[in-house]
Amino acid sequence: MNMSLLVYAMMLHIARIITHHWLKCHNSRPSVVRVPTQSELRTYRLNLIRLGPAQGTTTASHSYLARITIVCLSLWANMAPRCAVVAVIALVIAAPAAVLGSQPPECKRFDEIYASGKELCENMWNDAFTYEEDEAKAYTMWFYDAENPNDATSESLGLLTGDHEVCHLDYFHKDTPGPEPDGFSECHPWKDNACCSHDTVMSATTLKEAYGQEFHWDRCGPLSPECERFFVQEACFYECDPNAGLFRKWNSTEYDPRCDAYAEGYDEAFATAQGCDHNTWQMHKMPIKASYCDAWLTACAKDRFCATGGGDFFSCAAHYEASDASAAEIARLEADLEQSSGLGAGIVAVISALAVFAALGVSGACWLVHREKKGRPVFGELREPSVPAASDGMAIGNSA
Repeated sequence: MNMSLLVYAMMLHIARIITHHWLKCHNSRPSVVRVPTQSELRTYRLNLIRLGPAQGTTTASHSYLARITIVCLSLWANMAPRCAVVAVIALVIAAPAAVLGSQPPECKRFDEIYASGKELCENMWNDAFTYEEDEAKAYTMWFYDAENPNDATSESLGLLTGDHEVCHLDYFHKDTPGPEPDGFSECHPWKDNACCSHDTVMSATTLKEAYGQEFHWDRCGPLSPECERFFVQEACFYECDPNAGLFRKWNSTEYDPRCDAYAEGYDEAFATAQGCDHNTWQMHKMPIKASYCDAWLTACAKDRFCATGGGDFFSCAAHYEASDASAAEIARLEADLEQSSGLGAGIVAVISALAVFAALGVSGACWLVHREKKGRPVFGELREPSVPAASDGMAIGNSA
């Protein structure tokens, strides 16, 4: 079990024990200091996680704990035990965000993440696409023509002679392109010659959920219909268009199954020695019409999306996966605590020790900050021998 998660579970139990005994020993009325219930603790914790700031800035949980500490200082003279109780509860609430790092990615408006349609097409999909202003040399992710205009583009670029015979990309894709039956409506432009099967693309929901919840494009809230339509179009394009396979990152001339962890011929020793990591599903630098990328940003400008990695969908998915795993593990630990009827002597000893250290640490921090506020710091400034002390606190360093 992850040690940080175990500590969090223990801290939750500690908060209950300390609160119970403090109220009993000090005969305090709950109306004076009302201790949050476990469901409230969970709600507060989730709210703190949702308020997570931008990458690299102080977490909301840290700010919350700082505010609790300041309040404790103002009450320290006659409520020292209470300060310890509230501070321990604050630590419990803050633990998932501050210690476990389980807050989900930051959400921003599209026009705050991407400065242009070029950034959207090139950043969102991890170099799968490039923004091409010469549209005679570029592809579109959606069309209404009787024939796929992307075929002509591939021919003009010298990438296709004759008909498509192989799909090249390999995930949910078919081996060879071909027609799909009636009812193939969500990705209808490719009905007559598709690398996708009807079951894979039967609806927008099917497309959104195909690769797991970490890849849901609406994790930051529902998208406007006009914005979501572009995500559906991109998904149909990737799954169905035979031309997408012409831009497979490791094509048949480069691909080595010994470097592919999901291939039968994978050779871990070889892959490690060569530093290679191949796959059969990834695209690389397929030129997309500039007008299409610009239209996408226009449609989504006011909608919200994950900002991790500059709006990189794959970085966002990895962040969401870690966040979801932490949240699930915390929920499991809380459920285990609720169902436990007792704890072993060894666990009780560990919890007791943690309770003592937590109380001493928080109380010590409150006292140190209290001294600083009063202008009587315990520690003075570090200084050179020639610089006089700036306070009446103890100077640390060589003063000879």
